[in-house]
Amino acid sequence: MKISYNWLKDYLKCDLDPASIADAMTAIGIEVDGVEEEEVIEGGLKGVVVAHVLECASHPDSDHLHITSVDAGLGEPLQVVCGAPNVAAGQKVLLATVGAVLPGDFKIKKSKIRGVESFGMICAEDELGIGNDHSGIKVLPDDAPVGMSAKEYLGIETQAVIEYEITANRVDAASHWGVARDLYAYLKSRGIPCELCRPGVDDFRPGEGESIPVEVLDSDGAPCYTGLTIEGVKVGPSPEWLQKKLLSIGSRPINNIVDISNFVLFELGQPLHTFDADAIIGGKVVVRRAAQDEHIKTLDEIDRKLSSSDMVIANAEGPMCIAGVFGGIDSSVTEKSTSIFLESAYFDPGSIRKTARSQGLQTDASFRYERGADPLIPEYALKRAALLILECAGGHIVGDIRKVCPKPFEKNIIDLDYDRIEAFVGQKIGAAAIDTILESLGYEFLACEGNCRKVAAPSYMVDVTRECDVVEEILRIYGFDNIALPKHMKMSVNATPCPEPEAIRNHIGNFLAANGFSEIMNNSLTKGDYYTSLKTFPAERSVKIVNPLSSDLNVLRQTLILGGLEVVAYNLNRQISNIRTFEYGSVYSLIPGKDSTILDAYEEHPCYALIMTGNPDKSWNSPSGKTGFFTLKGYVELLLKRYGADLYQMWTDAAPSDIFSEGVRYLLPGGKKQLAVMGTVSPALCRKFGIRQSVFAAEIDWKTLFELVRRDKVSFTEMPRFPSVRRDLALLLDEKVSFADLRAEALKTGKKLVSSVTLFDVYRGDKIPEGKKQYALGFVIQDREKTLTDADVERVMDKLLKSFQTNFGAVLR
Repeated sequence: MKISYNWLKDYLKCDLDPASIADAMTAIGIEVDGVEEEEVIEGGLKGVVVAHVLECASHPDSDHLHITSVDAGLGEPLQVVCGAPNVAAGQKVLLATVGAVLPGDFKIKKSKIRGVESFGMICAEDELGIGNDHSGIKVLPDDAPVGMSAKEYLGIETQAVIEYEITANRVDAASHWGVARDLYAYLKSRGIPCELCRPGVDDFRPGEGESIPVEVLDSDGAPCYTGLTIEGVKVGPSPEWLQKKLLSIGSRPINNIVDISNFVLFELGQPLHTFDADAIIGGKVVVRRAAQDEHIKTLDEIDRKLSSSDMVIANAEGPMCIAGVFGGIDSSVTEKSTSIFLESAYFDPGSIRKTARSQGLQTDASFRYERGADPLIPEYALKRAALLILECAGGHIVGDIRKVCPKPFEKNIIDLDYDRIEAFVGQKIGAAAIDTILESLGYEFLACEGNCRKVAAPSYMVDVTRECDVVEEILRIYGFDNIALPKHMKMSVNATPCPEPEAIRNHIGNFLAANGFSEIMNNSLTKGDYYTSLKTFPAERSVKIVNPLSSDLNVLRQTLILGGLEVVAYNLNRQISNIRTFEYGSVYSLIPGKDSTILDAYEEHPCYALIMTGNPDKSWNSPSGKTGFFTLKGYVELLLKRYGADLYQMWTDAAPSDIFSEGVRYLLPGGKKQLAVMGTVSPALCRKFGIRQSVFAAEIDWKTLFELVRRDKVSFTEMPRFPSVRRDLALLLDEKVSFADLRAEALKTGKKLVSSVTLFDVYRGDKIPEGKKQYALGFVIQDREKTLTDADVERVMDKLLKSFQTNFGAVLR
């Protein structure tokens, strides 16, 4: 959001420079992003000069182009090809010379048009960004000095523009007047000379006749609606001062009527809308809810379908405007309009928010309405706009203001105890200082007794309803930095659980980061279409958002893996193919009730997700390895082993086939709780994200993992003093025999002597019968009490082989 320093000074008379104004804004809670000296028009029209058309002749190969000779004050005349119908010899014009850059980053180059060289461009208003007229070139008065820069001739100034942000509850600061009002209170509380000047509307007078009548059918959606008819207006370009105001904050002028609506919006923060009065069929403005599936064509020429919850401004035939959000094209003001109906209203914030989200629209009007505009300003803003229209477009007011406000707004009445406020703040501020702050902000004092006050909060402070809210306003103006720190500070000491969940999560993050994984953080809101074809995470179990920001953010995620695939696709599109990511976050699902008497339940639980794809970069001193399922499994196994979880002691099951083409699920013994699932992501699923390389993913349930962490008892063992022995066996086995079975049997049979079992080779192929496989197993044998002899080792290996033959039908190769 932007405000112009020069424009702000129209309402706040003070000697502060732009930097000081920015510092004061930040101090009162309006966070300033930066102060920049900006050209009113992009680029400042560098290279554009006043020129004199010396000669003008028709182009020999075109029926609409002209060849002109132009004096730009550069010595020799320039030849310029021009297509404007109104160009003629003797005119003074604005010429963009070769090298000039016009708004929109349009660069002027030497060119050849239909075989004739052209050394510049004679410009129309819209090409220069100083208007909206493209009917022909802009013709200047005869006394315009040739060679003068357009910037100097048009009086285009460089001015300070303050860019800032507001929180959702500070929509009162979304205008020049709102910022000036806050700054006035801040400066006055510090004794800095300043004056607050509110634009006057005392000159407003009702006209003769009857204004177009207004009927409000839903006062809940439109608690206050005002309107005024003005006839005899002349729609055209805005005066120079108005165009400069709008251009200074990046708003492009359109015509005088529309520009005045925008001017009042940015001046007072009150949205307005202007209708062509001739388009109000039936002669009456009706404010109502839309009929279900009713249609309106909006200003962006999109035919929009409305719902029964949307507020519309309608005539006898249908909607003219989506109330508080966007205008309709059929009732818009054009150059042919001579009579207008001006609207200024207060709409229900919840209704506007819902409509804006459902239609996917974010306009300047909806931004203010949905956050709560000032309910008492519509009539004042209407008068302000009407006076400006009479000044800039002529015409006359018809009748008086039409106002429909069934329930007058009442300001919030709040009881204040200054002693309690100062005790809360922790510092004595003084009744006089507090009174000054509140008066400057617009509070009305209803009663005063000692250090107690009864005040009415200003109508623009829609969220101030309690004493604590007023304390926040007082401190905001008084200055948080003026509150001294006490000499002694008290704090409570809370017991920390052991193990501490946050510490464990930090350790896990450090472990993964140390192994080359980058942490990502995705939005919990995601696209509902992702779940339409998944059986593991069916769409009917998605937690749907009532008023989604868009169709891409309409449900809560059921898994972290899909968000990880979005990240993979994003990076692959930017030529980053070797990706390792992890994420910690919650997933959500709906648990439907068993019947109509049982409400649906919602489940939320946190998870870790690991994603790997691509191969590590080649290096001169190490071979390039390949990323695969077992690469990911190794990291998961290391991670879980670090916290006492042995994957070989877990129950296993096949991973869901709609997510993984191959993979495994690990469950706690008993099979009721899932610890982790990992595998190769289904190529079909990858293709939906535009991914054409293998992706490997794992998802670990945090609650289940933390349960294992709590069970794990850390013990310390002396380092072995006696050497270990390594022996290998090559066994022919049935396909159904797993390494986990062999490992468990080896540790059971070898008891305390077999310290580890590894699988270092798997072979299927030549000379191996069908339905068989060959495992090459490595065994580390060690006795902590003595050094093993060859005979001891052979006895252990014989027992292992016999056990494998008996229990698994193994054959020694």
